[in-house]
Amino acid sequence: MRRLSGTPASAGVARGPWVRVEMVREPESRSVGADRIEAEHRRLADAAERAASELEELGRRVTAEGHPDEGAIFEAQAQMALDPALASLAEQAIDERHVDAVGAVLAAGRELAEQLRGLGDELLAARAADVGDVALRIARRAAGVPDPAPARLDEPSIVVAEDLPPSITATLPRDRLLGFALESGSATAHAAILARAYGIPAVVGVSGLLAALQPGEIALDGATGEVFVDPDAATEADLAVRVARSRDADAQARREASLPATTPDGVDVTLLANIGTPDEAPRAVELGARGVGLFRTEFLFLERPAEPGEDEQAAAYRRAVEAFAPYPVTIRLLDVGGDKPIPYLPIAPEANPFLGIRALRLAATQPGIFLTQLRAAMRAALAGPVKVMAPMVADAGDAGTLLALAAQARSELETRAEAFAEIDLGVMLEIPGAILVGDSYFPRLAFASLGTNDLLQYTLAVDRGNPGLARYQDSLHPALLRLVGEAVERAARAGIELSVCGEMAGDPVAAIALLGLGIRKLSMASGSLPGVRRAIRSVEERRAREAVGAALSDPSAAAVRARLSALLAPGAAG
Repeated sequence: MRRLSGTPASAGVARGPWVRVEMVREPESRSVGADRIEAEHRRLADAAERAASELEELGRRVTAEGHPDEGAIFEAQAQMALDPALASLAEQAIDERHVDAVGAVLAAGRELAEQLRGLGDELLAARAADVGDVALRIARRAAGVPDPAPARLDEPSIVVAEDLPPSITATLPRDRLLGFALESGSATAHAAILARAYGIPAVVGVSGLLAALQPGEIALDGATGEVFVDPDAATEADLAVRVARSRDADAQARREASLPATTPDGVDVTLLANIGTPDEAPRAVELGARGVGLFRTEFLFLERPAEPGEDEQAAAYRRAVEAFAPYPVTIRLLDVGGDKPIPYLPIAPEANPFLGIRALRLAATQPGIFLTQLRAAMRAALAGPVKVMAPMVADAGDAGTLLALAAQARSELETRAEAFAEIDLGVMLEIPGAILVGDSYFPRLAFASLGTNDLLQYTLAVDRGNPGLARYQDSLHPALLRLVGEAVERAARAGIELSVCGEMAGDPVAAIALLGLGIRKLSMASGSLPGVRRAIRSVEERRAREAVGAALSDPSAAAVRARLSALLAPGAAG
């Protein structure tokens, strides 16, 4: 047996025979004479049209199967096939290098993909695979080469490959697909997104996978990123235990979902969900989320070459609102720019992107993108309560920008005689200074939410993604706890609601600290709801308040964690 490690992409355990799916080969290209230039331009355009039509049909099929957000992947690819930037680069290759349409679009795809990888953002780097997938489809149409037959799975099997473009993933017979393991790829690649949507265990980025394969079976754990080639009896027994444990934990979580998150001394805490797409709503509701504390809207913007329209956004927001009604859904305005660029948004490169023109700061030059979001949110509010919060707010001026944008969006809907409902407006507190001057603008808002991921990063001047700075990356650092305490006091003076939507809220030990500091609304990934609920139900608020009061003087996050962990009963956070 051989054990390999990769990146967890979709939770679940799978074991069975493996089937290797080969990457689709590039068709051959050739040089052309000057007399063929115009003909190659037409050939390129025709191939792009055919590819776009096929991708649109694939998107409709996936949507009809009950996965509209995953269907949107292929709709975005269809738009990508007709993207003027791709066409322009390919036409330039035809004109200047006298290469045919096949070679031109392949070269253009490689160039655009490299540009995306060079932006330093994992989501955009994952989109580079889509560019290559689309360019290859166009090239095959231009060459008149038929697509290979879908992979045959004569029995339930695990698919292994170097990588799986989404167009191939969508053609795999899901009734016989146990899981997949990829040598490359990332957890944000579309193949991984599709796996999570379909509930298929998956591990990606498994170095040495293809060379290690042997006849027989493999097994994988999509939660830990482990792949076992030719698993032995002991490993099979361990995997069986993992499956049983996961099944029991899911059953217990569903049984407890209706229980209130109330401390033994009667203090109620509202547990909310962080979601990235409407498709995540059913799982969150099943696990007892009482609304959404953070709806990240970037998924609508990162999958396409152009900004989504108001109708499309309103429909997506409405789906989430309907799923959680009568509980509220908090929509975060687009948080891109700086460290998370979007190709169709003209933002100049910056030396310090985390401190640059991002999120609400884009409103100074591009207010339209936020006005569209606000109008869409107001229309979605007809289906249930909606809150909208702005990220990266630094002071009263930024809060004023949000309020002015909302007033303009409301006025535009009234002018159009478009039906809408009122929304609550708030801010995401990620900048220490925004908390310290909160008294100057909190009274103008309905709520605020602490984004503790960035708040920790900016408080300690530490890149939270740098493994060499691990000791600074625990949200229980006393400095962060003191800032949370400041935010609680200032929000109480202003009479506004305060919640936490950063990763800190989903950590059972940190949740006890937040309880003791006075936070009564916690928003987290759906999978964290059961553990946090058990932790809240196991600790008296009085004891949590006393412990965190003492922890403010502790010398380190490790010391704070040890102090608060002692409050939890064994298994309370399990």
